[in-house]
Amino acid sequence: MPNPSSPLLSAYLALGTVLQPLAPWLLKRRLALGKEDPARWREKLGHPTLPRPHGPLIWLHAVSVGEGLSVLPLLTRLVASGATVLVTSTTVTSARLLADRLPKGCLHQFLPSDLPGPVTRFLDHWRPDLAVFVESEFWPRLLRDSKARHIPMVLVNARISDTSARNWRRVPGLARAILSGFTALTAPEPRVAALLAELGADPARIRTTGSLKRGTGRLPVDAVALADLRDAIGNRKTWLAASTHPGEEEVILDAQHALSDRLLIVAPRHPQRGDAVRDLITARGLTVAQRSRQEPIAADTQVYLADSLGEMGLWFDLCPVAFIGGSLVPVGGHNAYEAVAHGSAVVTGPQVSNFAALYDSLLGAKGAVMVRGAPSLAGAIRAFDDPAIRTAQTTAATTVISAESDATAETAALILSLLPR
Repeated sequence: MPNPSSPLLSAYLALGTVLQPLAPWLLKRRLALGKEDPARWREKLGHPTLPRPHGPLIWLHAVSVGEGLSVLPLLTRLVASGATVLVTSTTVTSARLLADRLPKGCLHQFLPSDLPGPVTRFLDHWRPDLAVFVESEFWPRLLRDSKARHIPMVLVNARISDTSARNWRRVPGLARAILSGFTALTAPEPRVAALLAELGADPARIRTTGSLKRGTGRLPVDAVALADLRDAIGNRKTWLAASTHPGEEEVILDAQHALSDRLLIVAPRHPQRGDAVRDLITARGLTVAQRSRQEPIAADTQVYLADSLGEMGLWFDLCPVAFIGGSLVPVGGHNAYEAVAHGSAVVTGPQVSNFAALYDSLLGAKGAVMVRGAPSLAGAIRAFDDPAIRTAQTTAATTVISAESDATAETAALILSLLPR
């Protein structure tokens, strides 16, 4: 890792050496609990299950489902250049989804544990010509050892929430040691670019490109599932609460009590919370059907709990209005690009620091509505019953998004320019 060094970094690396013998035991324990892939868990120890292809190899790490799906257009551009891309992620769910959606020319492996043996075996086998990290996934040993092998490293679509920034400021030496190792960094907005420089990245290496999530367009939609759900819903009005978090679902359900003439679809940010959200719904006196339990939507269903992965496009297509979660609690909000791409009117809470520039533009152009509690949320949803109001908002939102720069093209060009020839 580049200078300046960090005592915390040194301590982390030393601790990894000490704990390394426990890694196989911990992974086998997770395997027994169904949290690892039986055929591929050894990839996390640095034992590959695929050969390295000939020619230039770009290694791109996207920690989980959201990051992986957001870079699909970028991956398409990269493989079109003739390079092969090794995509790594950490979760079994992300591996399953990406297996169906990665463009031809991409390979997938699990990221190795950030320990001496796994990292060495991974880098020895794959010998990447360039490493790309998406958003905010920093594994110090991987970064340090990649740098030691003179592998150019790029941080793309960097994401630093207000909470993350406060935490990094408490360990300035570690932040500088990590961020100064990147050959190039791209930020979705000026606020993030300024934070990267403040925390230790070389300002000359930072480029503000806009968000990669802008380039994702419409999400995949299962046409058969869409038709079946539309038949089940019938003529009822619908609205969506997308990517919700603990603490705001109570507000959303309180709003639903004032919207009893329509069906609410709740899609938690983390579907594994499905049963907990179900308990919350029933405690609020609302009838629920749960996706993961394959429960059908009945005439008296008030809330459909969409606790599944990879189906957000389906929920947007079913709902003309979408509340984007993570915005009524201090999470920082989630992107509105997908909702706009599907033609849903956008409603948000005030806590949107993760996408501040986007929401500033949307709100300024009347392409989104901000709410602060259950009464205003219910009022906003009901206001969009007027087709003219809904059309005006979705048109304004589309205009805002269309005016943004093409971050995918710029990021792909930057990555390819750094690929050794």
